[in-house]
Amino acid sequence: MQKTQINLFIDDAPIEMGVLDVNMHFVKCSKLWLNKIAKSEKEIIGKSYYDVFPDTTEEIKKIHEYCLKGSYISFEGEKILSSTGKVQWFNYKINSWKNEKGKVGGLIIVREDISNRRNEEEYRLKAQEIANIGGWEVNLVNNEVYWTSITKEIHGLDDSYVPTLESGINFYKEGYHREKIVLLISDAIGKGIPWDVELIIVTSTGIEKWVRAIGKVEYINGKAVKLTGTFQDVDTKKRAELAHFETQKRLNIATKTANIGVWDYDLFKQELSCDNATLLLYESKKENTNNLYKSWKNRLLEEDRERVVNEMYYAIQNKDEFNTEFRIKLKSGKIKYIKSIAQLHKDPNTGAIKMIGANWDITEYKNTVLKLDKRKESFAGVFNNSSVGMALIGLDGKWLKINKSLCSSLGYKQEELLELTFQDVTHPDDYLTDLNLLDELIAGKIDNYQIEKRYFHKKGHTVYVILSVTKVTKIDGSISHFISQVVDITSRIEAENKVKAVLKITADQNESLTNFAHIVSHNLRSHSTNLSMLTGFLINETDPEERANLINMLNESSDSLDETITHLNEVVSVKLNVLGKLEGVRLLETFDSVRKSIIALLNENDVILNIRIPKEYLVNAVPAYLESILLNLLTNSIKYSSPKRRLVVDIKAKRERDKIKLTFSDNGLGIDMKRHKDKIFGMYKTFHKHKKSKGIGLFITKSQIEAMNGKIEVESSVDIGTTFTLYFNCFK
Repeated sequence: MQKTQINLFIDDAPIEMGVLDVNMHFVKCSKLWLNKIAKSEKEIIGKSYYDVFPDTTEEIKKIHEYCLKGSYISFEGEKILSSTGKVQWFNYKINSWKNEKGKVGGLIIVREDISNRRNEEEYRLKAQEIANIGGWEVNLVNNEVYWTSITKEIHGLDDSYVPTLESGINFYKEGYHREKIVLLISDAIGKGIPWDVELIIVTSTGIEKWVRAIGKVEYINGKAVKLTGTFQDVDTKKRAELAHFETQKRLNIATKTANIGVWDYDLFKQELSCDNATLLLYESKKENTNNLYKSWKNRLLEEDRERVVNEMYYAIQNKDEFNTEFRIKLKSGKIKYIKSIAQLHKDPNTGAIKMIGANWDITEYKNTVLKLDKRKESFAGVFNNSSVGMALIGLDGKWLKINKSLCSSLGYKQEELLELTFQDVTHPDDYLTDLNLLDELIAGKIDNYQIEKRYFHKKGHTVYVILSVTKVTKIDGSISHFISQVVDITSRIEAENKVKAVLKITADQNESLTNFAHIVSHNLRSHSTNLSMLTGFLINETDPEERANLINMLNESSDSLDETITHLNEVVSVKLNVLGKLEGVRLLETFDSVRKSIIALLNENDVILNIRIPKEYLVNAVPAYLESILLNLLTNSIKYSSPKRRLVVDIKAKRERDKIKLTFSDNGLGIDMKRHKDKIFGMYKTFHKHKKSKGIGLFITKSQIEAMNGKIEVESSVDIGTTFTLYFNCFK
C-alpha cells in the first residue's frame, strides 16, 4: 500500500521528477516530466538516463556519480544546447535513495525548466548593455551598495571598485547636480517619491558626463529598507538636445533680429499662413489676412509673377526645394526685393503636407550688388586698358589676373605669367625688401607701399619698375588679395646708367691718369737716374774695357726703360674707348682659340683641362680683352703649377640672371691670402720666386674686365690651388 502511494505521489507530482537505480536506469518518472520530453512511461522505464538525455554533459555525469555515493546536491542554471540548436536552462536537485538494507538504491532527480525566466533575464541584460543601462541597489539596513558592471563603467571604474552611498553621491557634479540627487534620495526615503532625472556626474578620470538616474524605495512594515534603480549614460543624446535647444534659441533671435518672416502653404487646403514678421515685410495688416495666397500673388511684380508661381508649383510636384528671388510692389508704390526659401514637410500628427519657408528683404543687398557690378565694370575697363602694368596677386604670391601692359613689360604671355609667382620674376636683391613690406601690409601696419624694384624679363635682362601695392579686404576685415601697379622705368634707368657709366669711366680714367702719373714719375725717375749715372761714368772713364762694360750696362738700362714704357702704354690703352668696342662674344669659341694658341705649352706641361662652358653663352666684351684675360689666367696656372702633382685646370661657366659667372680653378702652388689679399691685383706685385714674374698680368686682367663692366674675385690656399671667379654681362 505504501509503495502504491509512493508511485501515485511520483506520478502526479507537480514537478519533473524521476527515480533511477544505481545503473542510472529509470525506475519511475512523473507524468509532468514525461509530457515535457514527449515520452510514454513504457518508453523510458528500464532505459538509461543517458540514452533518454544524450545531451547530458560530462560535468552532470560526475555529479550523478558523486550523488550515488550517498550525497545530495542542488544547483541552478545548467545550460543545455540540444542537437537541434535549442537552448534550455534547468535547475536540479539530486539525492540518493536507500533500499531496505540501507544501501544506496539509486537517485531521485528533480528538474525545473527555467528557460523562459533565464531567456527573459538575458534579453533584459542585453537590452541594458546595448542601451548602456546599469543597475544599482542600496540596502538601507546595513548600508551595503551594489553597482552592476555597466554602472561602474559609466563612472570610469573597474569591476573591483566597492561603492558606498557617500562616494556614489560625490560623483555628481558639485553644486546643483549633487544637491539635486541628495534631495531626491531624501524625498524617496522620507516620502516614498520615486525619481527619474538627468544630471551631470564627474567620472574617475575627470570627465563630465550626463546620466539618467532612476530610483525608487522599497518598504517593509512601513520602513524604507532598500533603494533600487537604473543608471544610463545619456551624454551624447543630452548634449545633442542642449545644442539643438541653443541653436533653436539663436535661430529665433536671429530670425527676429534679421526681420525674417516664416510662412507655410497647406497643399490640400491651398491656404497660405504666415507670422507677423512676414506681414510687416509686405506692409500688410493682421486683420487683412483672408486669402493670403491671392494677396501674395497680387503683390508680386508683374514681370516676376508667372516665373515665381511656376517655380513654386515645380518644387511641389518634384518635391524639390523652393529657392527664389522676386520683387513685390507695396501699396506705397515702393519696390522691394524678397528672398524666399522653402521645403515640403509632412506633419507627423495630421499627415498634412505643407510647404514651409522663410522670406526676408534683400533690397539693400540687391542695390549694393548693382553698385558693385558697376564698379567692377569700371575697374575692369581701367585694368584691361591701362598703359600701366596692373595685377591682382593672391596671398600665396601667385598672379590672379594680369593686364596686357604688365605682360608686355616682362615679355611673358598671360598664361605663362599666371603659372609663376611674383617671387619667381623678382630680382633676388629686391626680394626681401618687397617681402618685408608685404608682411607689414598683411599685419595691418601699413595700408599700401611703393618701392623701386627690379624684375627679370623672360629673356633674362633686368626690368626696372616702380611698384605700388594696395591690399583688398573682405567684409570680415581679412585680406582677400593685393592690387599691384607696375610702372616700367627701364628706359629711364638705362639712360641714367649710361650717364653713370660715362661718369665712372671719366672718374676711373682720371684716377688711372693720377696713378699713371705716379707710376711714370717713380719708374722713369729710376731709369733716368740710372742712365744719368752710367753716362757720367762713361764720360770720365778712359779704360777701353771698362767703357765697353758701361756701354753694355747702358743698353740693358735702355731695354728696361723700353719694357716699362710698353707696360705703361698697355695700362693706358685698356680703358680708352672701351664702350664703343663691346660686342657679343662666344665664350667657348674664345677659350678654344686661346687653348689652340698654346697647345704646345699645354702638352709640354701635361696639363689636364676640364672645360664646361655651354656653347650658346654670349658675353658683352671686347674680343681682344677676353682673349688676353683667358690667356693670362691659363698661362699663370702653368707658370705657377706645383711640382708635386700633375696640373689640373677646371673651367666652368654658369648663367645667373643677366650675368655669366666663369670660374677658373687649378691645383697649383696657391697664394697666401693672409699676406697678399690686398696686393693680388696690384701692379708689379709678385708672390712666387719665378724668373719670368713681372707682376703686371693680373693688374692688366683686372683693368680689362672692369673696363667691360665686369668684376674678378679670387680665393686661394697655399699648396692647394687658386680659383678666380669672373663675372661678365650677358650680351642682349
